[in-house]
Amino acid sequence: MVRFFSYMPFRAVSTALFALCLVAAVSAGARAQGLDGSADAWVDPWDAPAVDDAGMSTADAPGSAAAAADEIDEVPVAQSVAPTLGSNAVQRMDRAIALYEKIRSWGGWPRIPQGEKLELGITDRRVALLRERLVAGGDMTASKADPFLFTPQVDVAVKRFQRRNGLKPDGVVGPRTLEMMNVPVSRRIAQLRQNRSRLVEMVAKVAGSKRYVFVNIAAQEVEAVADNRVEFRQRVVVGKRDRQTPELSSAISSVILNPYWFVPKSIAVKDKLSKIKADPGYLKRAGFKLMAGWGATAREINPYSVNWSADTFNRYYLRQDPGKWNALGRVKIDFPNQHAVYLHDTPTRYLFQLSSRSFSSGCVRVKEVRTLASWLLEGKDGWNRARIDATIAKGYLQAVSLKQAVPIHLKYITAWVDGDGMVNFRPDIYNRDSLYSTANAQY
Repeated sequence: MVRFFSYMPFRAVSTALFALCLVAAVSAGARAQGLDGSADAWVDPWDAPAVDDAGMSTADAPGSAAAAADEIDEVPVAQSVAPTLGSNAVQRMDRAIALYEKIRSWGGWPRIPQGEKLELGITDRRVALLRERLVAGGDMTASKADPFLFTPQVDVAVKRFQRRNGLKPDGVVGPRTLEMMNVPVSRRIAQLRQNRSRLVEMVAKVAGSKRYVFVNIAAQEVEAVADNRVEFRQRVVVGKRDRQTPELSSAISSVILNPYWFVPKSIAVKDKLSKIKADPGYLKRAGFKLMAGWGATAREINPYSVNWSADTFNRYYLRQDPGKWNALGRVKIDFPNQHAVYLHDTPTRYLFQLSSRSFSSGCVRVKEVRTLASWLLEGKDGWNRARIDATIAKGYLQAVSLKQAVPIHLKYITAWVDGDGMVNFRPDIYNRDSLYSTANAQY
């Protein structure tokens, strides 16, 4: 079926010539570089999974909004060993800014009108604009094919664009992909400049570190870096918009296996109290214990003996013991900070499959966190992955101090150039880019 739409003048020839220069210049540049305690004092850094009567996380239920099939993204994270905060990160950004300035001087790229989704095999006049957009951005080269036909070459280019914009790489130009494509080049230049400032700050911080961990909050990924080379990179889940993961720098001091979760008062009141009032048996089903006292005086309280209309959580607190449904999973990676946040495991695994992963209450959940834990404990009295797995299987709490503290940095970066020379953009999920003044964005 052919769909007819009005479209902007087709500039494929000029943009094609420039795109060839763009791809060559960026690729050449990449090759040249080689590449607990008081709950009252805490913010809400955790988000326990809701558990139904069967003990299953309700968030995992088939058909739940968060598990919508169109959000699933099975593509692995980038395999480049070049760290986001590598020694050449700022130089790569400088080249990208210059190239995007050049794109602007050539007229930028067209805006693609709204309409039905565009995908492989479709014939649509908007595909001509799509081709022009992809050529101008360096995602494909010009072709003599029917400009209105969505060919396999266009499909590959759309997937490339989606990957570098943090979208599900399915080759389908739906609303989210279209929105990202229609961001004007002038906004992308401003975004690159803002994030260059962030990179300058962070590259200086990691310059003297032989080993460090970097969490890019906006990209929702973590990197473990040694000798300016990424040895572990994986997806993470970060804070919701109303419970944002903070930016900070600290040093990882210990790894906790089979951790307890002491539920902060604010979360207990906001997220748990109404369920307990309706049915005190909820606590047992969800794996919580009602506790009083600390240390040697700690004792479990029968929830049916409590007047739940009183100010209960000034006298009692909730605790989840180590186990399958503990909100922290089986591993907690600890580092001192005023926000009481940390990295941890999670029983809610499907969230790592989503292209947008801002669901926590501030802490950072890490996919394959045991691998990261073994990396951190490298050289510490035989604490390898096998020993970590064996200790977790025993089910008891064990805290393991690192042989040497490892710096960790949590930073919000929405644009960068990776080790393959590909310019990456991510949605500004916390609207933090707008907090940067024009002055801060200049250099």
